[in-house]
Amino acid sequence: MGRPLLAALVAAAALAGAHGTARADLLDDVMKAKKIRVATDLAIPPSGMIDGNLKPIGSDVETAQLLAKDLGLELDFVQTTGATRIPNVQTNKADLIVSTLSVTPERAKVIDFTKPYAALQSVVGCLTSMQAKDWPDLKGKTIAVSRGTTQDTTLTNMRDRDLRIARYDDDATMVTAAVSGQADCVATSATIVSQIGAKNPARAFEPKVPITTFDLAMGVRKGEPRFVERLNAWISDNLRNGKLNAIYKKYHGSELPPEMRGS
Repeated sequence: MGRPLLAALVAAAALAGAHGTARADLLDDVMKAKKIRVATDLAIPPSGMIDGNLKPIGSDVETAQLLAKDLGLELDFVQTTGATRIPNVQTNKADLIVSTLSVTPERAKVIDFTKPYAALQSVVGCLTSMQAKDWPDLKGKTIAVSRGTTQDTTLTNMRDRDLRIARYDDDATMVTAAVSGQADCVATSATIVSQIGAKNPARAFEPKVPITTFDLAMGVRKGEPRFVERLNAWISDNLRNGKLNAIYKKYHGSELPPEMRGS
């Protein structure tokens, strides 16, 4: 290969590399816009909900508000459901997911996660009068679940358990089904299970069968390492200073796991 041709190829490769590194960076974009768009489900108490003044409240809401305040950014909530959280960041409708998003290998293939900022105990909860202590006791029972959640995925993969799954579009609809008598069991967080009886004392639910405890993290579209690094630093700072633990305890009535608070 002649030297002029080789030099031309090297120059072209360098130019292509320069263009590749000049790709828009989400952290820069967010800071330049002075606004962060956060996908949060506002129909999943106590993590996200609307109060009597039609203002968003909840543990995820306050976490997003604290983040925006510390970064000096305006906060724009993008309302979402369990099924639309990830598509919102993939299609650039939101910059970030803060919405009870548990870390799973499947999700890690399509989005990037921050380090955990909270935890979620996932259970099957049923009417307190129902005798159920393990999976065989749930055989043939109809279990309500929110579509697209980790509970939905877990139960769907339990084909050998002979479970009947009733899927709902969001947690609010699922809870309504339980409150109104359409479902005697739900697969969701332990926190949500305990709230069903508050809405209808005649149909109090309690956790029956544990599924797992998930780490909850923030979700970002693939390929934004600087943004994830900045978020990780913020999470570490606010776990150490106790602010994230205080938010969690305020709404969930319990503290974050000790190993998480000490990070």
